[in-house]
Amino acid sequence: MLYQAVYHMPTTENDNPTGSIPLALQSLFYKLQYHDTSVATKELTKSFGWDTYDSFMQHDVQELNRVLCEKLEDKMKGTVVEGTIQKLFEGHHMNYIECINVDFKSTRKESFYDLQLDVKGCKDVYASFDKYVEVERLEGDNKYHAEEHGLQLVWKIRFINLVISEMAGNFTDVNLQDQDAKKGVLFIDFPPVLQLQLKRFEYDFMRDTMVKINDRYEFPLELDLDRDNGKYLSPEADRSVRNLYMLHSVLVHSGGVHGGHYYAFIRPTLSDQWYKFDDERVTKEDVKRALEEQYGGEEELPQTNPGYNNTPFKFTKYSNAYMLVYIRVSDKDKIICDVDEKDIAEHLRIRLKKEQEEKEDKRRYKAQAHLYTIIKVARDEDLREQIGKDIYFDLVDHDKVRNFRIQKQMPFNLFKEEVAKEFGIPVQFQRFWIWAKRQNHTYRPNRPLTPQEEAQTVGALREVSNKAHNAELKLFLEVEYGVDLHPVPPPEKIKEDILLFFKLYDPEKEELRYVGRLFVKSSGKPIELITKLNEMAGFTPDEEIELFEEIKFEPSVMCERLDKRASFRFSQIEDGDIICFQKQPPPEGEEKVRFPDVPSFLEYVKNRQIVHFRALERPKEDDFCLELAKNHTYDDVVEKVAQRLGLDDPSKIRLTPHNCYSQQPKPNPIKYRSVDHLLDMLVHYNQISDILYYEVLDIPLPELQCLKTLKVAFHHATKDEITEQSTVGDVLNEIKTKVELSHPSAELRLLEVFYHKIYKIFPLHEKIENINDQYWTLRAEEIPEEEKNLGPNDRLIHVYHFTKETAQNQVVNTPQSIVKNYDSLAKVALVRGSLPFCHWDVLSIEDPDIVSSRFQTEKLANLSSREEMYMVLGSSTWAWNTDTTPKRAYAASQ
Repeated sequence: MLYQAVYHMPTTENDNPTGSIPLALQSLFYKLQYHDTSVATKELTKSFGWDTYDSFMQHDVQELNRVLCEKLEDKMKGTVVEGTIQKLFEGHHMNYIECINVDFKSTRKESFYDLQLDVKGCKDVYASFDKYVEVERLEGDNKYHAEEHGLQLVWKIRFINLVISEMAGNFTDVNLQDQDAKKGVLFIDFPPVLQLQLKRFEYDFMRDTMVKINDRYEFPLELDLDRDNGKYLSPEADRSVRNLYMLHSVLVHSGGVHGGHYYAFIRPTLSDQWYKFDDERVTKEDVKRALEEQYGGEEELPQTNPGYNNTPFKFTKYSNAYMLVYIRVSDKDKIICDVDEKDIAEHLRIRLKKEQEEKEDKRRYKAQAHLYTIIKVARDEDLREQIGKDIYFDLVDHDKVRNFRIQKQMPFNLFKEEVAKEFGIPVQFQRFWIWAKRQNHTYRPNRPLTPQEEAQTVGALREVSNKAHNAELKLFLEVEYGVDLHPVPPPEKIKEDILLFFKLYDPEKEELRYVGRLFVKSSGKPIELITKLNEMAGFTPDEEIELFEEIKFEPSVMCERLDKRASFRFSQIEDGDIICFQKQPPPEGEEKVRFPDVPSFLEYVKNRQIVHFRALERPKEDDFCLELAKNHTYDDVVEKVAQRLGLDDPSKIRLTPHNCYSQQPKPNPIKYRSVDHLLDMLVHYNQISDILYYEVLDIPLPELQCLKTLKVAFHHATKDEITEQSTVGDVLNEIKTKVELSHPSAELRLLEVFYHKIYKIFPLHEKIENINDQYWTLRAEEIPEEEKNLGPNDRLIHVYHFTKETAQNQVVNTPQSIVKNYDSLAKVALVRGSLPFCHWDVLSIEDPDIVSSRFQTEKLANLSSREEMYMVLGSSTWAWNTDTTPKRAYAASQ
C-alpha cells in the first residue's frame, strides 16, 4: 500500500531525485523491485537535505523514521494519496485523570505514529504494554489540582457536602484544588501498521550517563492486543476490530551507547521467508534468527571439554532488537500487495530503465576495458578552440578532444576509416603524429607514423608509442588544404623538414591565439617566414614582428626571443616546437600596455591568482576579490588590499590563511613580512587555496607584534594587550579597568589553570614575557577578605569537581577555601554550604600515589613552605557531583 501510494505521488520527467523526496523514493522502490544488485540511498538522503557529512554520520533510526514520515506526509498533501501515512501508521490513545473522592474525570485524545515501550524491567512486549497502561495514583504531594474544572463542579460538590453535613449536624467544605486521583492511558484504536520503538537507551542517574539496556526482551511472531478482554482498550474503542498482529520486521542495533551498526530482518511477502538486510548484503534467514537471537540478554559459550564440570561462561549480547513493525492480520492483504509496472508512471519507467542501461553499459565498459585502447585525436580545430581560452601553454588539453574506443586487435588502417567517417577527411589525406613528453615536461607532436606502423594493430602501436604503458594513444591529425580549401595529400616529410606551431600575441587586447602551423627547413631562418606569418596574422606584408620560442612553463616560464637571422638548426628548433610572435613592441619606457611582450604576458598568466578576501569576523562571506600574482610580495598584497578598502596605511592590514580541510581560518595569522610571496600564503599542504581573511587593526601590525596578548578569564573572557616588559601587577591593574569589581579597593590575583586544575598563582612582580596563554588558561579573580590575612593555623584547600566522565571535570568558581589545621572533616563539609556546590558530596583521596599522579605538588609562590597545593593533612579533597540533572542527551547511534 505504501509502495502504491509513493508511486502515485505526482512527479515529472524534469524533477531531480536529489531535490525531490517523492522521485527519490520512487526510484529507490523501483530499483529494489527490479534490479538484481544492491541500491544506493544517496539520492534519498540528499533529498532530505543531508550533505555528504550527514550521510556518513550515524543517525538514530527512530529519528530517521520520523523524518521520513513527516516529509512524506507533507509531500502527499493535495494529491490523490493524501492521508496515506495517517491511514497506515496513525493510532489514538486516551490520557485520563479520574478523581477518587470526587465525581470528575478528565480525558484527552492523542494520536501516535509509533509507541515507545520500556525494556528495562519488562520480560516481553506484553509486559511493556501492561506497564504502558498501568494506573498511577496521584496522592499526597502529587495530588491532582482540580480547581480548573469549572464552577459547575464546584457548586455541585459543595451542594452535596451541604446536604450531608446537615444530616450529620456539621459542615466541612471540600478542598477542590487538590484531589486524590488515578492517572493512566488506554488505547482508542491501533493502526494497521504498528511501529514499536524499544527503549534500549536510558539515562542512568546513578552513573550520570546514558546506557544501553541489553536485557533479554521477547517479542512474539503474533501479537494479540485484544487479550484479557481488551484490557488495553478504552471504553470508546471499537471492539469489532480485531487487533491481532503479525510480525513484519525487526530492526537490530549492534553496539553500545556511543556507536553501533543497524541491520534488519524483514518478511516482505505473505510467506514465512525472512531476509536479513545488512548494508549491501541480503541473505535468507529462518524465523529463529529473526526472533529468538534478537531478544538480547546473555548467551553461554559452548563448553570445549564436556567431561569436566566447567562453569559455563556467559557474555552479554550487544546485538538486540531496537524497533519492531507489526501488521494487522485482517489488513495484511491490503498492506502487503503486489506492485507492477502499471502502478508506475511512464516517465519514471523510461527514466529508470535508461539509467539501468547506462549503468549496465558502464559495467560492461569496465569489464571489457582491457580489450580496448582509447585513442585521443587532436586537430588544428582543437588548438584554435582551446589556446587563449582554456589553455595558454603547450598546444591542447587532450581531455577535451575527440576520443575513440577501439579494439586493440583492430588494424590501424581500419581506425583511419573510423576517423574519415567522424571528421569527413578521406583516408589518403590523413597523416598522424605521435605526441611525446619532453624532459622539460612539455607535450608536443614528435614524429609522424610510418607506413609500417600504420599497418600494425592499434594495440601494438600503443605499446610502441607509449612508454608509460597506459591505456591511451594520443595522436595529432595533420590535414593539408589546397587553394580551394579542399584536403590534399600531405607532402612527403624528409629529415630536413620541421613542423612548427605558431601563436599570435596582441598586447593591446592581452590576447594569445593559435594561427596555424608550417613546415620549415632546418637550414632556413625565421626572417624568411616574416611575410607568411604576417599573412597568417592579418598584418601588412612588411610589418615588423618579434618572434619568441615557448620552451617550458614548469616550474617557471621560459620564453626566449628568437634570433631571426640564425638558422633553425642553430637555434635548436625541432618538430613540435611553438613559436609565439607579435608586432614590434614600442621602445622601452613608451609602453602603454601592461604586458608589452610575450614573455611578460606568459609570466602574468602563469602567476595570476584570483583571491577571495573575507573579513575574519565573517569567515563564510566573500567581501571582495582581487586579481593578484602568485609571486607578489607580502607588501604588494597588503597594499592591494589597503587600496581596495580605502585604507592609507597598509601596515594596519593583518592577513590570516585558509584551512582547505576545515574550510575555516587557520588559528594563527600571518606575521608581518614573514612570508615571501602570495603563493606562500595560499599553500596548505598539497593544496592551493584562493581565500584569505583580513583584519583592519587599530595600530600597525609591526607595532602590535611587539605587544603580548594575554587572554584572561574573569567571569567573562577579556583580552589585554600590554608590552612584554610589563609585570603581572600591570596586567591586574589593566583588568581592573575592564571588569566590574565587588568594591573599588578589591585586590586581584592571577592564576594559571591547566586541565581544570590550578598550577600556579603568579607573583605580582613576575614579567609577562614568559607567560603562555595558548595552552594554559589565565584566570583572574578577586582575593576573598578571609584569605588576605592567613594565620599560622590557616590552610588553603583546593576543591576539584569530578564526574564519571572526565571531560566534565572542572575547578569550581571558588576553587580554594580556608580551613584550620585542627578542623574536622565535618567542618570541611560545612564549608561547602557557603560555596556553589552545596549539592555535592565531599570525598577525600587518601592514596598518595593517586594524588601525586593527578596533581602537581610544587609550592605556591605566595604560600608558606608547608602549605602544598591540593593537599590538606596528606589528602586531596574532591567534590563528587550528586546532581541528577541530565548533562546531555545521547542518540542511540552516538
